[in-house]
Amino acid sequence: MIERYTLPEMGKIWEDKFKFDTWLKIEILACEARAELGDIPTSDVEVIKQKADFDVKRVLEIEETTKHDVIAFLTNVAEYVGPESRHIHYGMTSSDILDTTLSYQMKSAGELLLKRLFDLKDALKKRAIEHKNTVCVGRSHGIHAEPTSMGLKFALWFEETKRNIERLKKAIDIISVGQISGAVGTFEHLSPAVEEYVCKKMGLMPAPVSTQVIQRDRHAEFLTTLAIIGATLEKISIEIRHLQRTEVLEAEEYFSKGQKGSSAMPHKRNPIVSERVTGLARVLRSNAIAALENVALWHERDISHSSVERIIVPDSCIGLDYMLDLMVKLVSKLLIYPENMIRNLNLTRGLVFSQTILLKLVTKGISREDAYRIVQDSAMKVWQDEKLNLKDELSKSDELKKYISIEELDEIFQNKTMLKNVEFIFNRTVLSED
Repeated sequence: MIERYTLPEMGKIWEDKFKFDTWLKIEILACEARAELGDIPTSDVEVIKQKADFDVKRVLEIEETTKHDVIAFLTNVAEYVGPESRHIHYGMTSSDILDTTLSYQMKSAGELLLKRLFDLKDALKKRAIEHKNTVCVGRSHGIHAEPTSMGLKFALWFEETKRNIERLKKAIDIISVGQISGAVGTFEHLSPAVEEYVCKKMGLMPAPVSTQVIQRDRHAEFLTTLAIIGATLEKISIEIRHLQRTEVLEAEEYFSKGQKGSSAMPHKRNPIVSERVTGLARVLRSNAIAALENVALWHERDISHSSVERIIVPDSCIGLDYMLDLMVKLVSKLLIYPENMIRNLNLTRGLVFSQTILLKLVTKGISREDAYRIVQDSAMKVWQDEKLNLKDELSKSDELKKYISIEELDEIFQNKTMLKNVEFIFNRTVLSED
């Protein structure tokens, strides 16, 4: 059976209760700050802290009438607090709590995604080391090129994941800002000290300049970063899908006992996880485009971004979290078939060594153009007749025998010589952290 996805940590961040909890925390912190400034009695703040609460259902019920979520929330909180509730939300605009909360949610979600990325990095590193010397054919344009190693594929994804970790760290820093600056960001009715106090307690930095909202280039950078990470996961998925093709079968998704591949064909083992990740990457890219559309707002703000963000931000965070969870398991359990890799490598019957022969001729003093012609003449015969192989055809070439002996030819046609610098590559990437 396909494993069900359950990760309550990410889901809870986007639930109403978490959101309202954060709203209430911000409102109470603002009251604390005002008390420290001497603007309101400390005793009133103590009452607020003791009594302040909300009921999600009641907030939503009030919103049916007010058509305004923040007013509905404040009304419900006032029902719990009583007269002292007059201090709550003083000098603030709705976006002060909406945007500061959204930043806090995105920061929290980003930190969970960061943990997932570290798990993926570790999984890729383990598989890279395991298959460092597992020889397979490298392909360019989908056509056999020269031998490489399966470990290098994993190492490539490992390095890209490291870059994604740095990208996400930066995106988290960019979004980790709050504002308590009033209706148009001028602190007209509230001291900037309140904003500093609230943001520090929330683990955020005050936005240096805001209007009625935190500027949406920050959100766009965050969601674009998630889309880039999704693109990396899609890149890995597409390679696995290619490698699992029946004609290739160099790697394959783990197929658990009792799992079914097709309702019609009992023999099918399909790359369903890779395909799922590939599809969801498209959603992340679409959401990133929507985030870019949100950057330009009318004057100090309009509300066109709000409805969009209620969809794209939770969906992108939850979606990527799910994708990373899938990918860690996929990489860790991926089945590798070295025998099939050697079989595929030999399908072109020595053509993968064509460049090595070409360069050997060049070292003998022949022009590159002539060397290319000599090798290509034999190579094209091999392409056209599956009974032939490049080594035999070259050994028949009178031109080639003027420069390369049969013994030298035998030495060239060795897979091991093609991967002599793999250790060097590993030492500057996967093994550089040890």
